[in-house]
Amino acid sequence: MSGSKSSDASFAHAASVPPEVASEHPLGLTVHTLPEAGGAMDAAQRTRHGRLKMLGVLLVCAAPVIASYFTYYVIRPEGRKNYGELIEPQRPMPAMAATTLEGGDGALVDLKGQWLLVSVADSQCDTDCQKHLYLQRQLRESVGREKDRVDWVWLVTDDKAPPAALEPALKQAQVRRVDEAALAQWLAPAAGQALRDHIYVVDPMGHWMMRFPARMDAAGAAKAKKDLERLLRASASWDEAGRPRKP
Repeated sequence: MSGSKSSDASFAHAASVPPEVASEHPLGLTVHTLPEAGGAMDAAQRTRHGRLKMLGVLLVCAAPVIASYFTYYVIRPEGRKNYGELIEPQRPMPAMAATTLEGGDGALVDLKGQWLLVSVADSQCDTDCQKHLYLQRQLRESVGREKDRVDWVWLVTDDKAPPAALEPALKQAQVRRVDEAALAQWLAPAAGQALRDHIYVVDPMGHWMMRFPARMDAAGAAKAKKDLERLLRASASWDEAGRPRKP
């Protein structure tokens, strides 16, 4: 019993010890140096806030692109009808080889960064092919000062040389050789048509998003121009002329 009383007296004495003395006691060091639970909670909150801020920055950067497509695809005025057929869902450009006529190495994705008017044909380029090339060039020229945001592209599906007569005109075009079977996994014609029968529209991010009717004539080209102008207006806030420079 005396031991118990002694212990009680010791605790009572310790309770009355001045703070400056108690702070020197080992038990006091142990108690007062324990980390507070609130610090861990503050760190977790800071982490969450940091992630939310990062997400907010990403959303702000993507907002112009989202808004332009939302305007074009969703908030379309009543009575307005596209001449070209919208592709939904859009198809991203595949990672496939696309060499120059001279045999230089390249990839299809090298064409990203511009709006593309694309036609497909073999190297002999018959009358329909030449008509498409002419219309592609005219469509690009028809948008005036916005033409630097647009390229016209001929995808050649064999390894032969095009007619020499086409060479002067093709200097203004982007011409690439591609594998037709691989290309058919990305672009597709309307039912009952062939791949070569259409002009296709690809956005600067590489998404195939529109297909003009097969064998488009001059009257159809006037309607296609209106579609192209709408696309350029809708993307004006985020699409700049020219391709981004490679690092």
